[in-house]
Amino acid sequence: MNTKQTLIQICLLCAAMLQSLTSGAQPVTKVAAGYGHSLFLKSGGSLWGMGRNWFGELGDGTYNNTNQRPEQIVASNVIAIATGGFHSLFLKSDGSLWAMGYNSDGELGDGTFNNTNQPEQIVASNVTAIAAAAFHSLFLKSDGSLWAAGRNDSGQLGDGTYNSTNQPKKIVDCDVTAIAAGDFHSLFLKSDGSLWAMGDNTSGQLGDGTYNNTNRPKQIVASNVTAIAAREFHSLFLKSDGSLWAMGWNSDGQLGDGTTNNIFRPEQIVASGVTAIASGYLHSLFLRSDGSLWATGDNYYGQLGDGTYNNTNRPEQILATFNQISVQLLSDVSVRLSFVGIARANYALDRSFSLLPANWMPQATNPADSIGALVFTNTPDPATNNFWRIRSVLP
Repeated sequence: MNTKQTLIQICLLCAAMLQSLTSGAQPVTKVAAGYGHSLFLKSGGSLWGMGRNWFGELGDGTYNNTNQRPEQIVASNVIAIATGGFHSLFLKSDGSLWAMGYNSDGELGDGTFNNTNQPEQIVASNVTAIAAAAFHSLFLKSDGSLWAAGRNDSGQLGDGTYNSTNQPKKIVDCDVTAIAAGDFHSLFLKSDGSLWAMGDNTSGQLGDGTYNNTNRPKQIVASNVTAIAAREFHSLFLKSDGSLWAMGWNSDGQLGDGTTNNIFRPEQIVASGVTAIASGYLHSLFLRSDGSLWATGDNYYGQLGDGTYNNTNRPEQILATFNQISVQLLSDVSVRLSFVGIARANYALDRSFSLLPANWMPQATNPADSIGALVFTNTPDPATNNFWRIRSVLP
């Protein structure tokens, strides 16, 4: 058997083994993270949860935290999820809205201020999108109307008052296409690409050029906005040209403009090529069209994933174009394995002669370069089935 045949056999056997390991398993399709709890959906529409459950935010009928394994909350037909600080929302395929958890400010929208540890239907049909903040909730209906419930002390519901409500209240009649909820402010897009905001603005997170709160929706950008994200005191949005913009609190560099100064008007951070955004408490993440992941801001807990605990006030590449392995046969019958992973992380190349069982033997350890790329070169033994893996290792 020559080297090329060996390599082909390696690839086919590995693919077959992966298929057997994953057959019957349902892949995860969506995720959401609250202050201390997490939810995810599987492809069959089942809802799963884990973590803190002090107020029933997992919806499992108890107030017991779970850290062992994710537990199934709903068996099927869930299509969207959102997590607030201590409460959870989800949509079913019939357009119904469900909620559970903390409700002291009426954020569940069930007409009470009572917590619940089981999913409770809030709206029977026609809900198309959901967003959850620390203590308030937003949702859209199929007619493009925007609805809100919960705390309103900063005007985050946008109803013209500062009064909280425990029942969904219509805020905008039509044409709303997307929503995002910061802890005490709210953003939404209209069908004409305009960006609107309301609520807390003490750090400039509404982007209207002031630090004044507003309890009614205010237009921030007139057109061409395609995506929005909000968290504690800062906001992000994308335009149709792929540019990334930010405003608000910038104490840890979460806006990514090279400073730690708050900004009360939208500021362009990246000129083009951004496709998706997410905002954490004091950090921000985005994807570019080449599949690379970038981050900026607070890194006290390592949340940026750059191998340090140092904050950064400029976007930093965390992953290059998707983790991937390419294989190249060289003229000396050796095999070159090229891998793209995390910049400056350490990776080991291991070999096993069998997978039943595997007996992995370390061959080499190398650091990835500044964009996450590294190359291993080794020579398979034509007389045996050589199986290879690349794994990350601690420095």
